[in-house]
Amino acid sequence: MALKFKVDTSRHVADSIGKLFLSLHLAPQGNYLLTTVGRKTGIPHSTPVILIEEGEHRWLVAAFGLVGWVYNARVAGKVTLTRNGKSETLVVREVSAGEAVPVLRKYMANVAVTRPYFDVKVDSSDEAYLAEASRHPVFELSPV
Repeated sequence: MALKFKVDTSRHVADSIGKLFLSLHLAPQGNYLLTTVGRKTGIPHSTPVILIEEGEHRWLVAAFGLVGWVYNARVAGKVTLTRNGKSETLVVREVSAGEAVPVLRKYMANVAVTRPYFDVKVDSSDEAYLAEASRHPVFELSPV
């Protein structure tokens, strides 16, 4: 059974370290600072994320499930990504479960740190990944 995500002291510390590495331009490839605007407050919220990038295509995976940035991105329809001092605002489109399968499969293969939050394994069937897609939304990113 997958771990349930919760915001606690260790999560705050991990996010702070991720933000520090991003600000120092030391973050690994695919790591970005995601900023969304609060759907109720209008206040910007930022969190480190890891994208799946393949050629010109980029996807944002909700590795911890239905968390605040997911709801904010759905309402706003756009997010801001920052890396190495450069920011870009992108349109988000939540993909269908079928479209999410290959992205989730690649995410599981490449981002081991979040695997405990998924009920699938790297070598699980497409049907298992289809079921997982409802718990871990995937967003395609496009220029504004």
